Amino acid sequence: MSTIKVNNIENRTGSSITIGGSSTTSLDLASTITGGTLTNTPAFKAGITELTIGYNTFTKITYNSEIIDTDNAYDSSNSKFTVPTGKGGVYFLGAFYTVATGTDSTGFQMHFYKNGSLLEADREIRAKTVNQSYNTVQAVGISELSAGDYIEVYANQASGGATDSYNIGYANQGRFYGYKLIGV
Repeated sequence: MSTIKVNNIENRTGSSITIGGSSTTSLDLASTITGGTLTNTPAFKAGITELTIGYNTFTKITYNSEIIDTDNAYDSSNSKFTVPTGKGGVYFLGAFYTVATGTDSTGFQMHFYKNGSLLEADREIRAKTVNQSYNTVQAVGISELSAGDYIEVYANQASGGATDSYNIGYANQGRFYGYKLIGV
């Protein structure tokens, strides 16, 4: 094995640098390398301050407080993440919201919708006891998305009557977040 030690590698104008060849199956990179195509972007995170979910009907959750948006791909006016041009790939998606104090969260569901249709039925009820400080409903998933695909979050509950989110006065009752995975 040979080792090349240099301080700087630059490409010639109009050309690119190729590492490895047709027989290269993997390339190990130091943990200190950052930037370029080795970042988990696009990435976004949005929050919600208040939410009411009607009984036995799917309600779109409006995460209207943008916190992180690396590629300007999250639209807080319609609570959609849209995959930017040239950024298709495999994405990690997550969402949660916190149910009001004293609400029995049995029967709560949360789903991702892709382009207006059910994407995944991944969901979890973290706590389902009554009269606790709060109960959290969450969903996570990994999905292959193409440029132009958009993701929204919908929730349903069967506890009877309308159910409010836990109101603590700022965008911490819920989050919708995601990022493109690298190496997939």
